[in-house]
Amino acid sequence: MKKNFIVFCSASLLFINIASAQINMPSPSTTQTVTQDFGMGSIELTYSRPNIKNRTVFGDLVPYGKLWRTGANGASRLTFKTPVEIGGKKIDTGSYALYTIPAEDNWEIILNKGINNGGVTGYKESEDVVRFTVPSIKTTSKTETFTMQFANIKPESCDLQLVWEKRSISIPITNNIKDKIRAQIDAAMLTDKKPHWQAAQFYFEYDKNLTRALENVTKATDENPKAFYMFLYKARIEKEMGKTAAAMETSKTSLALSKEAKNDDYIKMNKELQKELKKAN
Repeated sequence: MKKNFIVFCSASLLFINIASAQINMPSPSTTQTVTQDFGMGSIELTYSRPNIKNRTVFGDLVPYGKLWRTGANGASRLTFKTPVEIGGKKIDTGSYALYTIPAEDNWEIILNKGINNGGVTGYKESEDVVRFTVPSIKTTSKTETFTMQFANIKPESCDLQLVWEKRSISIPITNNIKDKIRAQIDAAMLTDKKPHWQAAQFYFEYDKNLTRALENVTKATDENPKAFYMFLYKARIEKEMGKTAAAMETSKTSLALSKEAKNDDYIKMNKELQKELKKAN
């Protein structure tokens, strides 16, 4: 009798230990956080990534015409470190929930203030910041795992791409960095150390003011007479302005300095530029 009691107690303890054990298993929809440098700040995206698992996604698992949390688990979140423009509206810095309403040919994109919502639970239309529509494109290949990624990254624009099953959409995001950079240059020009090189790059690449770009790069080369890369940059500005002869002479100076510095890349670039200039004559 005593022996049976001991066996019973041991089995009971084993059952309790098994019942209370913590079992760690992978999440069926993994969470991903992506940080993308953009303009003069960054964008952070946090979302959960469900898999197809032999299901029909759009029009079934994700119904058409209904609000979707744009992923799994909680609502997907976008955080902007600097102001941007989305859907024709300026978006302040901060975090926003990303909702969508999929349809076969287009999706409605929604940024909402409800960042702590449990998916669509707690969603309030009154907290929408912006709503707009983008096309839905059918892809030739199938994407098993729901994917959001930043693409076509440029200083003032990028795209947030959403891809799953055989569907892809693209959300354009823009920002204005010209005014900020111009203000920095104007302020720095009042100091003893004037940023002529940075100003030349700004006026050539962003502001498209070739005259001011040439003025500043000329001052930069005067201050840095051995800077072969600056001379090549100056030659390219002159070429853009139609000053072919001046561009050729500047490139020859850059080529000589590049050979002196034993920089093969700039030697090659100058030779290629000079070929282009000869063809232009």
